[in-house]
Amino acid sequence: ENTSVFSGSVDGSLYLMKNHKEKLRMTMPMTLSFCYMALLWLREPMTLSDLLRFVVEGHIPYLNVFQHFPEKMRLCGLDLKIFCVESWPVYEEVHTKMLELAAFLDLPRFPDITDSCFLHPDMLCMKYLMEANLPDELHNWTCRVVRKICIGETDFLTLVPGNKSTRKVKYDVLAVAVIVVVLKLLFLLDDHYEWSLSDFAEERNKNNKEGGPYFEFKKWYKVIKCSLDMEQKKLDEERAKYLWRCDKPLFYSAGKKSKVLKRRQMVVNLQNQFGKLSGSLRPAEIPNPSSFQFSWSEENTDGSCFHGHSLKGVLQEKRGLLTAKNPDYWLCTLKLCNEQLCGHLAHYRELDFPQSYHFVLRLFSFLLRIQPSYIHDEVCAIEEKLFHKKLHNKPKHNTHIRK
Repeated sequence: ENTSVFSGSVDGSLYLMKNHKEKLRMTMPMTLSFCYMALLWLREPMTLSDLLRFVVEGHIPYLNVFQHFPEKMRLCGLDLKIFCVESWPVYEEVHTKMLELAAFLDLPRFPDITDSCFLHPDMLCMKYLMEANLPDELHNWTCRVVRKICIGETDFLTLVPGNKSTRKVKYDVLAVAVIVVVLKLLFLLDDHYEWSLSDFAEERNKNNKEGGPYFEFKKWYKVIKCSLDMEQKKLDEERAKYLWRCDKPLFYSAGKKSKVLKRRQMVVNLQNQFGKLSGSLRPAEIPNPSSFQFSWSEENTDGSCFHGHSLKGVLQEKRGLLTAKNPDYWLCTLKLCNEQLCGHLAHYRELDFPQSYHFVLRLFSFLLRIQPSYIHDEVCAIEEKLFHKKLHNKPKHNTHIRK
């Protein structure tokens, strides 16, 4: 308690240097980058979005992490700045720092990501199709897209630190973007075609009880929207009620002790009042971590599970192959931006795109806890590869192409 404001380690003093150019200082987000780099090296079945979600849910010590330190490890002075975190970890920051860290350590090529690895697009697409409550048959289409544009190749997926010629893969974002592209291929997602298909499937399901039911986009939308809104509200409430300060606050000097304790008491009082007004209390126990946030079972009698539903209503057989009845496709963008200059491959505004497309992005952005624009970027990159020849032969003002 009697430590000076200038006490602490050398690392702690670096945090006062505003013009310090060293980017790879040890921070809590950098620690997560270390963890993710290790998971990637070991090819563990965990994505970056899962890692960050486990942090937010409290399964991995991150906020107020010093509460878990042994009694002998007492933080002093400026070292508090290293461990005092007052914001949630950001996907893009952790991923970028991981790449910089791997290059700084001069690590060799990471172990190969093969088709049997959890991080392979085919594997992750299966996972996210299940979690999004979409038909199992869509997995055949995601695999076809992955093969078509060669994003399942080992050389494409495997990280080579320091290699600036290749675009670094965000495995979870890539997988959900493939699913979005497949949904556009089959259902168009233009706020018109998917609803007409749904009306046809609904009529067929009413009049024909034989065989499996046809997939109804409208019914799926209602089921998912209800669950998504409920989970989003729960998440927002949890974040609003989160107590950023620890039970035993730390302070830089003895002189600031009384002020810190008063602020702490004020926060506790506000927290209790908010809990009473909202009528909800913070759960005493944290549930066990799970890779899935939504659970859908075909045993449910309410018809809320769509895994076994058929895509026959949107497919047709052509020269021995199943193809989409829909011959058209609209592109998210005609030309990709320079990612280094713009920070994005494409620009995304909700008002510029159909609501069905935005809803699908919103669903997967919730599952990955990232902004919809990140998924939109990856969708644009996949479309560029998938329709490269047709895209560059079309007039630049036309965003619709024939498949």
